[in-house]
Amino acid sequence: MKKTLCAVILFMAALSAFAQRIPTVGVLPFQTYGDEASAGDAALATQRLIAELSASETLSILSGAQAEGGEFIVRGQVSRQDGQTVLTATLEEAASGRILNTARSQGSAVGAIPMFAFAIQIADFIPFTNYLLGRWESTLQMIDGPVSAILEFRPGGVVNVEKYETWEHNGAHSLKYQAIGTGTYAFTGFHLRRTITAGGRSVLVHASLTINLTLEDALPGFAEISSSGLMLVFDEPRRTFELVNAGLPFGNNFTGPSVHPNERIYYRSFARL
Repeated sequence: MKKTLCAVILFMAALSAFAQRIPTVGVLPFQTYGDEASAGDAALATQRLIAELSASETLSILSGAQAEGGEFIVRGQVSRQDGQTVLTATLEEAASGRILNTARSQGSAVGAIPMFAFAIQIADFIPFTNYLLGRWESTLQMIDGPVSAILEFRPGGVVNVEKYETWEHNGAHSLKYQAIGTGTYAFTGFHLRRTITAGGRSVLVHASLTINLTLEDALPGFAEISSSGLMLVFDEPRRTFELVNAGLPFGNNFTGPSVHPNERIYYRSFARL
């Protein structure tokens, strides 16, 4: 029994460490190509790219003598073409030597090139840890009591719906059905966060989610749930997340604002179980 317990503890610790592993990226000094590009241009391009990538909470950036030790290597080049400064860079998987992507941008000078967009071209091809893996619960307090959903996000893009309560209110009456089900999802994390406008405010988002659920014993109209382009914001320890631009629908309010401000009601805030 003790051996089994120890094995389980070690396995869970290893799984946790893997799930939280942060990729290391080495940024080598940019090189010049042609006679018109200068060493100063190359140094500035290197500096600006490192600054942008270092702003990520999910990447560890190596530079200088340590750069060759990264799991992923960025090799950049500066040139002048038709009066424009051109930056190109390749993202290489160090273990295999495979080129994952090539980024390119140009401007009147290195300082005029939109480096954030250039960095995104690189960062989006670095594998992102799936922080959704596990069980999550969303609960809302309605006029007649709480309504909740429990979703388990599994490897391979599979969702197990342990609980998905659907609800409606019409006049003096309310209905609540507890559904179960299955589904699929696609999770895309942003090493460099995007800014979107949601609810009239600018929000830095960490990831996007597409989800498709098939539910049993749900209220009519909720047997199939399909939502794409959902934008997620995690808290710092990634114990909660919020769907900031939309949500997963679960209820209809036919009574009016005395019951709920909206006619269509969504699960938006989730906490890890």
